[in-house]
Amino acid sequence: MFKLFYPYEYVDSVFAIDYNKLYKNGYRGIIFDIDNTLVHHGDDSTKEIDDLFKTIQSMGFKTLLLSNNNEERVKRFLKNIDSLYICDADKPNVTNYLKAIEMMNIKKEEAVFVGDQIFTDILGANKSNIASILVKFIRLESETKIGKRRHIENMILKFYKKNKNLQNRLGGICIKEAD
Repeated sequence: MFKLFYPYEYVDSVFAIDYNKLYKNGYRGIIFDIDNTLVHHGDDSTKEIDDLFKTIQSMGFKTLLLSNNNEERVKRFLKNIDSLYICDADKPNVTNYLKAIEMMNIKKEEAVFVGDQIFTDILGANKSNIASILVKFIRLESETKIGKRRHIENMILKFYKKNKNLQNRLGGICIKEAD
């Protein structure tokens, strides 16, 4: 029942993904969520994120940002990054996941989605039959409260962690798996 909510992989951050191994395994496009996946909610991109995009694009990956944010927010984030994007994406609706594949001109089997939320990012990717990587959401040390959805996500992750055959479905592409 929960399988639709389970990511193919679960990692600490976008920096814990072995992009070389992903590429060797046949993936050619990476679709990223922005807020709390790449940067803290609402923040501009960082030098580390800009460098990450340059690195993975130099490897041959196509990239696309799929965000429920408006175009102004997405363009502000992309100030130093050359990437395709879809804003106002209405995740987890599958329409824009499939549009992302089309825009990158790749096959569904060559795409992977990276996001921080089970009920939007991972659910939409899984419903679209796109491989998914869940990253721990970025939050500031001063943020002590999390929303109700995050508590439910934690419960789903407990079941996920007990179901070993649904973990590491991308072939162990993680430098360090999430706890």
